[in-house]
Formats: sequence, structure tokens, C-alpha cells
Amino acid sequence: MSTATAKSIVILMADDDADDRLLAKDALDECKLPGELHFVENGEELLDYLHRRGKYETMTMSPRPGLILLDLNMPRKDGREALREIKSNPELRRIPVVVLTTSKADTDIAQIYDLGANSFISKPVTFDSLVKVMRVLGDYWCDIVELPSKK
Repeated sequence: MSTATAKSIVILMADDDADDRLLAKDALDECKLPGELHFVENGEELLDYLHRRGKYETMTMSPRPGLILLDLNMPRKDGREALREIKSNPELRRIPVVVLTTSKADTDIAQIYDLGANSFISKPVTFDSLVKVMRVLGDYWCDIVELPSKK
């Protein structure tokens, strides 16, 4: 990725697994992605962040993400429910959502696209593979595509 031309974006990752969050942070650091990474641990917290409720009430605690990385299997509100709410909300539906999960089930893949996800990626099993995925995501979402302006 060309950091000189890359746009800085906020990436919001929703994943209940602390190890997966740490690996994603390390992989994004390795890619030298411009921007910042924020984490939430379940679908309820994701929606609180997006709606700036509770501990995310101030804009500095919850800058609008340019990309959401979403795990499917989380407690309290899973990724499917969160995705359904995001894509049915006129203020949130333009935020790209990339599902990053351990599932490879055809039914999950079909359902996720039906709910409006922008991409479905099975979590890589090695750190090097995760770095490669994060680099491609960074190249695509920061260098190639034009995202809608943030509100």
C-alpha cells in the first residue's frame, strides 16, 4: 500500500475474541495502514458505538468508521443481527461491512450477502496470512475505492 496516497480511515472491529483482536491489531500495524483501529466486543457494543450511546457518547470516543470488520459469532448480539440493524439504518447503511469470521458455511455466506455485507472473508489461520488479508483490505478500502463522506 502506498502510504503517501492512502486515505486515513477509522476501522471498527467487532470481535469477542481478545486474541483475534490482538492479532488483527498486530497485522494492521505490520501493514502500516494509515488510520486508527477501534474495537468492540459484541453486537450490542457495536451498535452503541455507531449510535454514540453509553460510553461511546462523545465523538472522540466513537469516530465514524470508514470500515467495519465484523465477526459473526459473538455474545449478546451476534454479527448477523448487528449487520441487519446496520444495513437497515439510513444513517449507517453506507458504512462498508466486511465479515471476518471462522465460518465457511455456504448458508452463512449467502445470508451475509443477503443482509448487505460488502465482503465475506474466512479468518486466516496463520499470522502471515492475516497480514496479507489486512494488507489487501487496506489497499482496497484506503487506496482504491471512494467512500461516502462521513457525517
